[in-house]
Amino acid sequence: MFKNKTVFITGASRGIGKAIGLKLASTGANVVVTGKSVEPHPKLEGTIFTSAQEMKDAGGDGLAIGMDVREEGQVKSALEQAANHFGGIDILINNASAINLSDTPHLEMKRFDLMHQVNVRGTYMTSKFAIPYLKEAENPHILNLSPPLNFEPKWFGPHLGYSIAKYGMSLCVLGLAEELKPLGIGVNALWPKTVIATAAVRNLLGGEEVVKRSRTPQIVADAAFDILSRQSKKTSGNYFIDEEVLRESGIQDFSRYNEVEGNELLPDFFL
Repeated sequence: MFKNKTVFITGASRGIGKAIGLKLASTGANVVVTGKSVEPHPKLEGTIFTSAQEMKDAGGDGLAIGMDVREEGQVKSALEQAANHFGGIDILINNASAINLSDTPHLEMKRFDLMHQVNVRGTYMTSKFAIPYLKEAENPHILNLSPPLNFEPKWFGPHLGYSIAKYGMSLCVLGLAEELKPLGIGVNALWPKTVIATAAVRNLLGGEEVVKRSRTPQIVADAAFDILSRQSKKTSGNYFIDEEVLRESGIQDFSRYNEVEGNELLPDFFL
């Protein structure tokens, strides 16, 4: 289905970004793996190069490009390099994200700045510079890994800095879906119903005990595959939840996605 389609993913060396790439590569997609992980990390598995090779092993093609999503020149260069290499860009997935759940008194401003530079500015900027390529594609999509807009105080009080940064990504969906409608570019958000077992969960959000009550990144990848398969002109401005997308497609048993079978799952933020 995605044979010869080119997918540009921010933060795709591991976790959800990599899982989405592998799912699309399995049907022949060209996956552009971007990120800062150019050297092996003692606590984090994989680099952009190992991930790109896995895209090839999965049946597609992979191109690794070192890119800091905060740097304008690097983002422009990466998009241009990807388009030149594969002959265009069909899909942009804004997956790169920084997280810090500190409350306001304890959140250092450099951490606040990082979250906003990566999450909001990075998403806005990568989308902005991808538009010239996407508008030439047959079925162009932008997919942000961000939550539905939900302005309940309980999602802002405990970690205001992070919440603003993630909702900033979701506001990009709201605005770009409307702005890019005349170009036929579909812009949507996707968010997991439960916690997903990623490096961030293991290292920052509770470790193995939380992981045991999580789902694998595969559920998000399968939902992304479904969304990106749809007609972009008719699929835009939506805030999709992974389980709901798959339930609509006919899946009823989600146990295959559990990190540990039988454990009670933890709901994700913002839902």
